[in-house]
Order: sequence, then structure tokens, then C-alpha cells
Amino acid sequence: MKKSLTVLALAATSLISSAVMAAKPVELTVYTAFETDLLARYKNAFEKENPDIRISWVRDSTGIMTAKLLAEKDNNRADVVWGLAGSSMALLKNEGVLAAYTPKGLKDIKTELNDPEKNQAWFGNQAFFNAVCFNEAVAKAQNLPKPTSWEDLLDPVYQGKISMPNPASSGTGFMQVSAWLQSKGEKQGWDYMTRLHNNIAQYTHSGSKPCVQAAMGEVAIGISQAIRGAQLKNQGAPLDLILPEGGIGWDVESVGLVSGTAKKEAAQRLVDWSLTLKANQQYIEAYAVVGHKAVTGEVPNYPDVESSMVSMDFNAMATGRKKVLKEWSERFDYKSEPKS
Repeated sequence: MKKSLTVLALAATSLISSAVMAAKPVELTVYTAFETDLLARYKNAFEKENPDIRISWVRDSTGIMTAKLLAEKDNNRADVVWGLAGSSMALLKNEGVLAAYTPKGLKDIKTELNDPEKNQAWFGNQAFFNAVCFNEAVAKAQNLPKPTSWEDLLDPVYQGKISMPNPASSGTGFMQVSAWLQSKGEKQGWDYMTRLHNNIAQYTHSGSKPCVQAAMGEVAIGISQAIRGAQLKNQGAPLDLILPEGGIGWDVESVGLVSGTAKKEAAQRLVDWSLTLKANQQYIEAYAVVGHKAVTGEVPNYPDVESSMVSMDFNAMATGRKKVLKEWSERFDYKSEPKS
């Protein structure tokens, strides 16, 4: 009898252990360049609807995260890439890091924000744009004119008063460098950046930092993210957000499935969810232009960026990235802030 009870107890323990194991959420490793203040919001929203899956974020700037994914491509550690620039995603697809996949709800997403090639592998969650963050208080104190075009920023009056992101570590920086090269042509684009370099105080490793620096009066002008500029202006910063004549750079924060993930079903569910109406309702709180056709919003003080968009070739950005960054670093990197 005692032996039977022991066997029953062991069986019950085994069943309980199995149930616990079965109930343990799947943990997805998600690589991202989303701003840190958004991570908890997106994680909580997804996990509320998918309690059997947990997100474990690995976060860094766009350039660093892209380099990390490329370095790991023969032994991928991520399951999903969520919140990385379309130009980086095009490169990752070309290198075999991303798997072709057709998410549920894709028909509801704006076509121009998705992978334009066959066997689509990345999909736009929201578009992000650059602007010139101009500190009006600093300008008044230092008698600086208000620039209206990219050419205006070459005026020696701005020497040491401009910051912009390093394109090797920031997607924001890379998209603006790409925009200059694509809109002006390669020769004129490099010539422009060489002349602008004379007025640059520092290249930052964060896409939003130049606008923060401008808001704090550390520089008069920050070439940076338009959304960060609007947020800072809403908080009372004396900023004017300028869309220079000649057009602005833009890119798409995107999602994609990593090739060879052992957690494919859960990873696909996250990719699917990232395109839903509810996910886009989260994005619209921080971004002015999102992927879902039915979700629109208005960010106070956000400029009319869509009227100033340069035509961007993401695949050209991907294939030319290594060459562009090498040349840029050789010419200009010595003014970059130290890496932490």
C-alpha cells in the first residue's frame, strides 16, 4: 500500500511538473533599435495579448545592432528583429539573416513601407524622418540667422554650432547621408558633407541626441529625428523644427523573422502582432506616420514631413552601406563623440 502511494505521489509530481513546464512562456530574443522609453510599452502590450510568450530585448543603436546581426549570421541568437531601419533590414535580408515570411494582416499595411523585393522579409511599423532642430533662444543670443536650406548650414557663422548623428552607429545619421548622396549625386553629396563638416561640433552615436543637444543649448542646430524635436518642443524647449529646402531623409522602422529560429511559431506570432491595429495604435503615440492604413494621428508641433521626403532607395542604401560608411569614417570620424 505504501509503495502504491509512493508511486501515485511520484506520478502526481510528474504531472504537476509537466503542467508547469507546459505553462512556462516561450522567451523570444528580440533585437531592436527602438528608443529605450518605448520598450516596456510594446512588450507589455504584446504580452497582454500573448501571455504564453515573453520578449527579451537586446537593444542598441541601428548601426551597432546591424553589425551585431551580421556578425552572428552563421549562429543567429535573435528570433525576431523589431524596430530596425528598412535600409538595415534590406542588408540583413541580402545576407540571409532574415527569412521570407508573409505575415497575417499584411494587406492592411502601406505598401511603400514594406520590403519592395520578391520573397518579402521585412515590413514597416512606422516611418521616421529627419529635421533640423534650431534653438531660437541660442540663435537670438548669438545673433545667428535661421537656416531654410541645407546650403544655409554651410555658412561659417555656424562653425562649431551644429551636431548630427554618426551614420556608422545611427540609422538616423545614415539615412541623412544617404539622402544627400541620392538627391545631390555622389560627387556633390560628398562635397556637401565635406563643407558641412567644417561647421560640425560633434557627431553623436544616437539619432535623437543632436536635437536634445540643441534643446539644451549645447549647440544651436541638431540634424536629428523630427519626432524627438516635436516631443522636446512640446515640453517647452525653444526649438523651431525646420525642413530644409532640398528634402529630408527618412526610413522605416521595420520587423522581420530571423532565419533558423528554433521558436518559429512564437516568432511569427510576434511579427503578425506587430502589424495589427492595436500595435499601430501604440506606435502612433510616439510616431506621426505608421504602417497601418487605418491608423492616423497628430503629434503637436510635428512638421509636415511627408511633403519634404526625398525619394529613398533602400536597396541601394543596403548594397552601398559598407562603402559609404568606410569613406565617411575616413573623412569625418575624428569629430565623433567617444563611444561609451
